Amino acid sequence: MTIGGFKNHPYIPNSVEEVQKEMLKELGLDSLEDLHAEIPEELKLKSKLNLPEPFKSEYELRRNLEQTLEKNKTCKDYINFLGAGCWQHYVPAICDEINGRSEFLTAYAGEAYNDHGRFQALFEYESLVAELIDMDVVNVPTYDWAQAAATSIRMAARITNRKEALVVGTIDREKLLIIKNYCDPAVNIRLINYDKETGKMDLEDLKAKLSENTAAVYFENPSFLGFIEDQGQEISDMAHNAGAISIVGVDPSSLGVLAPPSHYGADIICGDLQPLGIHMNYGGGQSGFISTRDEEKFVMEFPSRLFGVAPTVKEGEYGFGDIAYDRTSFGNLREKGKEFVGTHTSLWAITAGVYLSLMGPKGMYELGQNIMQKSQYAIQELGKIKGVKGSRFNSINFKEFVVDFNDTGKTVEEINKELLKRGIFGGKDLSKDFPELGQCGLYCVTEIHLKEDIDKLVNSLREIIEG
Repeated sequence: MTIGGFKNHPYIPNSVEEVQKEMLKELGLDSLEDLHAEIPEELKLKSKLNLPEPFKSEYELRRNLEQTLEKNKTCKDYINFLGAGCWQHYVPAICDEINGRSEFLTAYAGEAYNDHGRFQALFEYESLVAELIDMDVVNVPTYDWAQAAATSIRMAARITNRKEALVVGTIDREKLLIIKNYCDPAVNIRLINYDKETGKMDLEDLKAKLSENTAAVYFENPSFLGFIEDQGQEISDMAHNAGAISIVGVDPSSLGVLAPPSHYGADIICGDLQPLGIHMNYGGGQSGFISTRDEEKFVMEFPSRLFGVAPTVKEGEYGFGDIAYDRTSFGNLREKGKEFVGTHTSLWAITAGVYLSLMGPKGMYELGQNIMQKSQYAIQELGKIKGVKGSRFNSINFKEFVVDFNDTGKTVEEINKELLKRGIFGGKDLSKDFPELGQCGLYCVTEIHLKEDIDKLVNSLREIIEG
């Protein structure tokens, strides 16, 4: 395509040569390369990118994209048993209906005078999550659970003025990398060993590693590997006795049937809202929440926004607004803020609020009961396959569990490839992240799985393994 005799790229503004020359003249430069003069020559690509020629019409582009997308197989096409941080739950239609409304969907960064309803919606979300986890203060959420955990650890470090955190050894390795990156260099992260038979935290190792420099002990319940950590009170007590803060990461979908971490000593609770009415969306809607008691030492360390009921300029009148706004990086503190806080996931907070208000306590109990019954059935049936252990650890699981394939003579990678041929997404291959477990896969069962889905998985694995 040409304009005025010069080549023009249909997707890049100002790509006409005349326009480029005019802009370069205004900048006092001779060529586009001058814009990148500070980049060392050895880092520059000397050849053209291997890209296809641009399409000449919107129709051709759309047709090509649709053909490419049709190669994907989604959880609508296949039965999905993959979780590992992003789980397939049922999303009630009302969640999409509410979060698609213009006053929420397009309310990027408004304030009370031009963004009616969002502050109250976020306050209601905070109240509902606080009731679910039986804690006082809940923040407007962070990007995801990993950031929520990292921020919780940094909060603990500021409160205790210490520079080390002990983290459970069964943590997701991707989450661990994010935590280390986010906490460096303020907080040093050390892993706590876990019992190879139960998966639970090794309390002797915890005792040995606790010191006067320990700011926090972080563990998850249910764990990343799916089992329920029933030593929560002991872990919290050991942390407190060392002057450290107990931080617990939790899957909120479990709290209809499991006691919230506040009941076994947690000072800070964090987790991901994704199970609460949010689609997986190619890996997320992820949305991390943080919660603490209503104590100044905790509240003033939140870097993110908190909404509460506050008095207005009119005597006797109250409204919904920011609490201690000045402590944030976009408040008056600016560069002295606790941490940088940018765009957050407020729309997912509103969605989670809708989900929780729809479910209520009874609904959350039924959800948890449904999930546990189905996951226990899956573990039991998988254990009947020759060479397979339905659960690698001798512990009770919630919705995820580690299936042991070590005695089958096949790798998880090989098994998952065969499952794909049968229209099934198998569990996460743990052999790289947890090599000590050998050939094990992390499987997930939720309320969306029917008995026939689980039976299809079991029968398919039996065909693959037993022949």
